[in-house]
Amino acid sequence: MQGMTNDERAVLERAAGEPMLDQVTDWAAVNSGSRNLDGLAAMAAIYADAFAALPGELALKESSPVEAMQANGSLKPVRHGCNLHVKVRPEAPVQLVFTGHMDTVFGVDHPFQDVFWREKHKVLGGPGVADMKGGIAVMLAALKAVEASAAAQSLGYEIVINSDEEVGSPGSAALLAEAARDKKAALTYEPAALPDGTLAGARPGSGNFSIFIQGRSAHAGRNPEDGRNAIVAAADLALRLARAKSDGLSVNPARIDGGGPNNVVPDHAVLRINMRPVDAEKQRRGQAALGEAVAGVAAEHDVKIHVHGGFGRPPKPVDPQAEKLFELVRRCGANLGQEISWRATGGVCDGNNIAACGVPVVDTMGVRGGAIHSSDEYLIVESLAERAQLSALTVLRLASGAPL
Repeated sequence: MQGMTNDERAVLERAAGEPMLDQVTDWAAVNSGSRNLDGLAAMAAIYADAFAALPGELALKESSPVEAMQANGSLKPVRHGCNLHVKVRPEAPVQLVFTGHMDTVFGVDHPFQDVFWREKHKVLGGPGVADMKGGIAVMLAALKAVEASAAAQSLGYEIVINSDEEVGSPGSAALLAEAARDKKAALTYEPAALPDGTLAGARPGSGNFSIFIQGRSAHAGRNPEDGRNAIVAAADLALRLARAKSDGLSVNPARIDGGGPNNVVPDHAVLRINMRPVDAEKQRRGQAALGEAVAGVAAEHDVKIHVHGGFGRPPKPVDPQAEKLFELVRRCGANLGQEISWRATGGVCDGNNIAACGVPVVDTMGVRGGAIHSSDEYLIVESLAERAQLSALTVLRLASGAPL
């Protein structure tokens, strides 16, 4: 621990000493898939109890209303779990925001449910151990350690642990934006981009669209010319959008719902696509390409088209302010003997939304591990203490006025 004060060393010792491994083991045993509302409610209560160790106001907040398009083109309300929100010392001169998510990609019927040792005392396997129940344990350990220091009085912050990050944060986006407002910096606890601890730098945006095509049914043998084939129109639309792909803009037509008996011209279909632009200009091009393709298909096939969805994750470039925050984290890592670097990644997360609020963010402050979103997900146990200390030192230096 080179280049640190005695107060910083004391905070780091406290952070490393928190019972993070026990917490992760217990938390990952609770299924909290994004659609498991009972599991999410249980997890929210567990986190509320754990984060009550911090001062300030703690609340469980309902998600905003969300609608999803069904296979028949109708819109149906979709419920999400409550979101944990903590607000500490809003009057303090330095204001930060910390975020994480309680949901995982593993539903109640997924075969991956158990927590187990892959290598005893070294590598822990289990659903969400890295993404991101390990990261939430790291966040809590760092903040508890900082709260025990004199520096805490100059620091205010908000915490959001949402229930729908793995499905794009549709019900928590407004809460995230409100919490990020006017903050100096943000730390989000997704796992490291690589098992060696490399951070995620620039991220593309992500847009999800469900496109309803209304055609006209007819007998496929007697009078097919009177029909308007929605499946054909959806296929044409998928091909046009696929051709809109370019450097810096990926387009993935993912699914077509619709159709029926072979002797009926299908009168409706739903095309679902994802777009990932690397910057705002590519996002505009993607939106324009979608509009052009929809208009062209509607005219050529004589169908009606309704588009539902949008770019829920804006692109996240690494701007000069973000570079300063990354550099601060890198210096803190060097003081701890940790080599910290960052690289662009194709994934998206709540860091995209926070950066869009004009707040610099490092969004992979969580544990080292890997194979996330698969049954091979794992956590490197020694990274719990490493990352808790990295966070604690970063927060201390931000609280002491480190410039960004």
